Amino acid sequence: MIDQYQAAIRIAAEHKTPLQICGGGTKYFYGNPITGRSNLLDATAYRGIVDYEPTELVMTARAGTRLVDLEAALDRYGQMLAFEPPYFGAAATLGGCVAAGLSGPRRAAAGAVRDFVLGVRMLNGQGEDLNFGGQVMKNVAGYDVSRLMAGAMGTLGMLLEVSLKVLPKPATEITLRMQLDETAAIEKMNRWAGKPLPISATCHVNGELFVRLSGAESAVRAAQVKLGGEELSESSVFWQSIREQTHDFFQSAKPLWRLSIKSTASPLLLPGKQLMEWNGGLRWLLGDESMSAETIRKIAKDAGGYATLFRNNESCIPVFHPLDSGMMNVHRALKEKFDPSGIFNPGRLYPEI
Repeated sequence: MIDQYQAAIRIAAEHKTPLQICGGGTKYFYGNPITGRSNLLDATAYRGIVDYEPTELVMTARAGTRLVDLEAALDRYGQMLAFEPPYFGAAATLGGCVAAGLSGPRRAAAGAVRDFVLGVRMLNGQGEDLNFGGQVMKNVAGYDVSRLMAGAMGTLGMLLEVSLKVLPKPATEITLRMQLDETAAIEKMNRWAGKPLPISATCHVNGELFVRLSGAESAVRAAQVKLGGEELSESSVFWQSIREQTHDFFQSAKPLWRLSIKSTASPLLLPGKQLMEWNGGLRWLLGDESMSAETIRKIAKDAGGYATLFRNNESCIPVFHPLDSGMMNVHRALKEKFDPSGIFNPGRLYPEI
């Protein structure tokens, strides 16, 4: 199978034919459209768990492995992917998960996708089979190239295998619900984040703050008494609806913006409905036609972050926040190094590359 991928890449490089790297297709809506006509490079055929050592908390799997299968294997040993990746469909693959770089509700407490990538095996734009990193947290000196693949949207190479650090599932998990406005919720989330509390996720929507507590039974119950609020029944169902965007908030045809900003930033004065996660560091906005993309991005920048147009099938607005000239030069240099012929998902991350 790898030989077939290499042959397809070398032919494409020779003729400078764009290649669209595709996994389960569940996140195809995310990112810019690929520039020009392209041939499909289907990664789903290369699947399966290569190595899993539960006692070492490390799993290596092929990029075409479905997330549902990977997490089922982890679940048998009481372990999990700590960054809680969204699927957006049962066909979601490990390669697509890493390439998109999206993390779920636990991200603020546990870390992002890139924080758990230990190593990758990939094919570059010349069809060379390359390995980076390893299977331990500290394995190489110099720049950690393997984590560079997280969020690269397949523009640097085709992932073949990924080694991930995994974590044990918490012994106890409950969710508290309390009535709070945005300002009060931001203050409380950030104050609690600075204390030794077992908070694993937060969400504020429709005037309610939801706080998930995870850990030992004694620690969770002690925190529950300290924080107050009402215990939410079917906690896991709620957080899955946030992770998979099946919650009522997301059921809208309006453009969905993803604003990553300072968690302490005051409520954003933007028209449209908002939902907050990650102690206020992630704010989802159902956009309003009265406000331009430039204005939304300026407000996000002033709040210490950036804005991504996460979903909008009818728009030609660039999805990702524009880069300054220095960062764009870095991206161009990386693209040239890994994919000199520019065949992998051209334009998917930024139209210029």
